[in-house]
Parts: sequence; C-alpha cells; structure tokens
Amino acid sequence: MKVLVDTNVIIDILEKREEFFQASYEVARLAVQGRIQAFMPASAVTDVYYIIHQSVHDAEKSKEAIIGLTTLVGLCDTMAGDIHAALSLPVNDFEDAVIAAIAKRERADYIVTRNEADFRDSPVPAVSPAAFLEHYKE
Repeated sequence: MKVLVDTNVIIDILEKREEFFQASYEVARLAVQGRIQAFMPASAVTDVYYIIHQSVHDAEKSKEAIIGLTTLVGLCDTMAGDIHAALSLPVNDFEDAVIAAIAKRERADYIVTRNEADFRDSPVPAVSPAAFLEHYKE
C-alpha cells in the first residue's frame, strides 16, 4: 500500500503533538517496517524545516530532524505536470491540489492528513492517520 503523508502529520510526529502523535507515529512505524510505502513531496521539506527550526532555534537540530524524516518517508519531486494537473482539480486550496495531483501521479492509495475536508474533491481519498490505521487493519 502506498500513501502520501501530508505535512501536518509529519509535524505531529516531529513535534510530538500530544493529541495527534500516536496515530501519526503508527503510520510512520508501518513505513519504517516496510509494511507500507510512505512518501511526501520534496518541496514540503522546506516547510517542515521552517516549522521545526521555529521550535528548536538550532540549525543542526533542524537538519537532524530532516535526516530523521527521510528515514520515515520517501521523497518525490513536484513536477510541472503536477502543477498543471492541480489547476484543473476541484480542490479549493492550490497547495492541497498540488498534493492531490502528486498523489495521483504516484498512484497513492491514500493521502494521510489531519485535514481530510481539504481533500474532499481529491482524486485520491484522504484519511486521517487514525482512519488509515483502521483501513490498514482491514
């Protein structure tokens, strides 16, 4: 099974956001164990770095978090075709539309996100980490 992991899920793990950490971590654990293939757009790594750096105020620790991130999930490029495809998707937020277009190109089974409603019209179904874990059990 292949999933695109949204930035908010990654941040939940790296910042250990109490309310969301466990389910997000379990999704990442499935990826580390090789039971699922998880990836995120490489372009989102700069957002993750920025958010982490705002918390720790230490460039080396921020870079270490990114190195750790790449052991959890793979990275995929954002291509020109993804931008063009996103423009035609009925997803309101352009950044989310790009993520949906990448997920479709990469043939992801799900987009794992805490913002499922943002992907309501996505060609790839979006599920929360907890909902994904339920689907995975099935």
